[in-house]
Amino acid sequence: MIPSPEAYPAGEAVLAALTGWLGHDHPRPLILGLCGAQGSGKSTLAAWLAERLGGMGMRAGILSIDDLYLGRVQRQDLAATVHPLFATRGVPGTHDVTRGCALLAALRAGTLPLVLPRFDKGRDEPAPQGEPVDAPLDVLIFEGWCVGARPQTEPQLSPPVNALEREEDPEGTWRRHVNTALACHYAPLFEAIDRLVLLAAPGFEVVRGWRGEQEAELRTRLSASSEAGREVMDAPRLDRFVQHYERLTRNILDEMPARADLVLQLAPDRSLRSQP
Repeated sequence: MIPSPEAYPAGEAVLAALTGWLGHDHPRPLILGLCGAQGSGKSTLAAWLAERLGGMGMRAGILSIDDLYLGRVQRQDLAATVHPLFATRGVPGTHDVTRGCALLAALRAGTLPLVLPRFDKGRDEPAPQGEPVDAPLDVLIFEGWCVGARPQTEPQLSPPVNALEREEDPEGTWRRHVNTALACHYAPLFEAIDRLVLLAAPGFEVVRGWRGEQEAELRTRLSASSEAGREVMDAPRLDRFVQHYERLTRNILDEMPARADLVLQLAPDRSLRSQP
């Protein structure tokens, strides 16, 4: 459900900033990077912005970094040849970055028609059909938990940050491969971003609860529909799952506020701690 304007100060804050950025004769489309930890409300905010922009006579598209996931077979190959943890989608190295770069370049060049890809999480494969774009966009909202992230230094990489890294990646092979992918392959993708907005969680400690709320919502949705293939994680699986994202989420919260164009500091209930 998309919040109403009166009840959504975070949306109004981003919309006000975005209107100002667009007002400076910025080439279209403006690519808006929207970064935030799992469960922070990125998808809701993106949908709200697209709807509001549409009401203002502008065309907006949404691309989630999730829509660039590699399929199951490709990730299984990574798991077999690089590290078993790559079987789980999400971290840098598990996306089709080449496709993402080509898409953003085509949008920038005004090449039409094109298709914004979508990923079918039930099938764990790219969806056969995406969202067609047949007219120039004013804004592309590019959202994701690691959108705009930067790599860490070697001293930062060495110590494990949680039990998953300590027990399943003791040599650091997985996290170093993630870091190298971020430094080499993801940098051109993120350099295409014109403006970067960070939904800053109060700390990684809230992410487990936020992600758990998403799983509860998924459980409710699945019980009322025939959405095939999706599974709801129990508490132990969820505890392990969120550890895949802890290192990079903590690094984002530490370093991105100093360079993002807009930072929205969230409270544990996702309300704004203070107006920007």
